[in-house]
Amino acid sequence: MKTLTELLAGFQSVVLGTLGSNGYPFSSYAPFYYDGEEVYIFISNLATHAKNIQSTPRASTLFVEDESKSENIFARKRISLQCDVTSVSREDERFNTIMENFKDKFDAPIVTMLMGMKDFNLYALKPIYGEATFGFGEAYHIGGEKMNTLVIRRGDKGHK
Repeated sequence: MKTLTELLAGFQSVVLGTLGSNGYPFSSYAPFYYDGEEVYIFISNLATHAKNIQSTPRASTLFVEDESKSENIFARKRISLQCDVTSVSREDERFNTIMENFKDKFDAPIVTMLMGMKDFNLYALKPIYGEATFGFGEAYHIGGEKMNTLVIRRGDKGHK
């Protein structure tokens, strides 16, 4: 059975769903790093999605197959996670480790420049529920001890 680490390896950014102060969902995106347990995003306080998660520390994430690579637009491969969000302080020992991983994954000089901007903060998104779909009839829950493995869905009757 595949893990989220394997499934997310081909992605560089995540679509975020956050709850706005008006009570409506807000969609955006951010580059991310995944450590096998949590999704990390490094975003500016000026961004609407940062303000939203500061006031309501929950988010939905969507990792979706590129349209140009999809065999069928109605069955794009996708992974959706509902997450609790916490801020990772620059004084937290995880901060430098995670940011080094961001530098390895992305353009190190740009990440270093962003780290110098005090309005940028690191957030950890811990999955509490998730689903993965890889085509018609290929749907899974995300589960396991660390919420990072595919679990076959049971009980669904299928398309009619």
